[in-house]
Amino acid sequence: MLELDRIDQDMLRLLQADGRMTGGKLAEKLALSESPSWRRQKRLEADGYIEGYQAIVSRKKLGLGVLAFVRLSVAEHSESVLTKIEMHLAAHQNVLSCHKVSGDADYLVQIVAKDLDEYGRFFTSIFSDLPGIATLHSNLSLQEVKATSQLPIY
Repeated sequence: MLELDRIDQDMLRLLQADGRMTGGKLAEKLALSESPSWRRQKRLEADGYIEGYQAIVSRKKLGLGVLAFVRLSVAEHSESVLTKIEMHLAAHQNVLSCHKVSGDADYLVQIVAKDLDEYGRFFTSIFSDLPGIATLHSNLSLQEVKATSQLPIY
């Protein structure tokens, strides 16, 4: 794994904050000329530190007012059952994230929906098709205190 120097770290911080920053502006903020800055950025991309670029879209502006977290426990932990569950959840666009976790559940699933009615229909349809479910616990977000995709860079 490549060791990141201060300039690499600064570049990652800047690009996390503004992925649309032009090469010239990025180079200026890093006190580099454009060519070395561009080469560093391409190296960070090639080495997998930068996985891609995307716009951060407001779920509320899109009318997705419900954000829920579902803790899912399975009765059978066979590879085939777990694979079916993971593939099923990954295929739905309303599922923002799905994590296999430790603790009292096997998976933590983050879901968005327009309203409670849509969430109820989605919840029933997605989880009724899954094999081997032991328990489901759903928690609705009452207030989003912090949401970011920006990682700390050391």
